Amino acid sequence: MKNSLKIGICFGITSGIITTLGLMIGLESGTSSRAVVLGGIFTIAVADAFSDALGIHVSEEAQKGNTSKAVWESTIATFLAKFLFALTFTIPVIFLSLGTAMIAGIAWGLTVLCILTYITSKAENEKPWWPIFEHLLTAVVVITITHFTGDLISKYLG
Repeated sequence: MKNSLKIGICFGITSGIITTLGLMIGLESGTSSRAVVLGGIFTIAVADAFSDALGIHVSEEAQKGNTSKAVWESTIATFLAKFLFALTFTIPVIFLSLGTAMIAGIAWGLTVLCILTYITSKAENEKPWWPIFEHLLTAVVVITITHFTGDLISKYLG
């Protein structure tokens, strides 16, 4: 796979997992509203996918030696990976109770994060266990902080 596509796909999926889970968990704990959580997911899928794609675009332009084609490949791959992956979190929210959907979303996101980390570590001939631990820890910290942030917002501003 071309490096430009790998950069965009890996970044888009990872960002899709972390930001979507954080938003979902925070909105659910703050509102307990399926409509609000779905609205948040759709917003992340569009606005944050464009934002991440532009961020990758500018970052890739700033690196010496990248062709215009490679920059655009990374940009488009980031957008599509983030947009499409973020939308996968709507499935449990639509079909399950909201509490169960949060558990399913966390399980889905963390599983994909582990698989992606394992694949990228192996491709770089690295042992995957430490990167998997780091990435899971980061995700759990985000989930925990956004959950308590939602609780605080609900308690003091709701």
